[in-house]
Amino acid sequence: MPKTAEKIATFLAEHHLLSLATSVNNQPQSASLFYAYDADQQLFIVASDKKTQHIQNVMHNPYVSGTVALETDEIGKIRGLQFKAKMEAIDDEVGRLYYQRFAYARVMKPQLWSIVINEMKFTDNRLGFGKKLQWKREF
Repeated sequence: MPKTAEKIATFLAEHHLLSLATSVNNQPQSASLFYAYDADQQLFIVASDKKTQHIQNVMHNPYVSGTVALETDEIGKIRGLQFKAKMEAIDDEVGRLYYQRFAYARVMKPQLWSIVINEMKFTDNRLGFGKKLQWKREF
């Protein structure tokens, strides 16, 4: 795994909540979702009901963006990820990583979704003020 992807995977393993942005007909929607991160495939696995507005949007427009951020008041410790991705429904077998991280969720039988990342920008001020690492999926 390249160093940039490795640094990002380490950061994402330390967190569990992402902010997701969707849009249909110029109407934005956001949501906070628990995630499991698959570092090998550079994708998030999340659970969400088809009735939610953000998933209704995804069913019309699967292209999403989002963030994962460390909350801190110390400028030198700021770290956060911005991503652009494509989201789609997956089955429980593909989403088993989600249940490994959130075992209690299995009893709720949620719909699982993959968020396949196409681009990431990771800011890590510990590496230098405003230091950004970029990653793009190669097609």
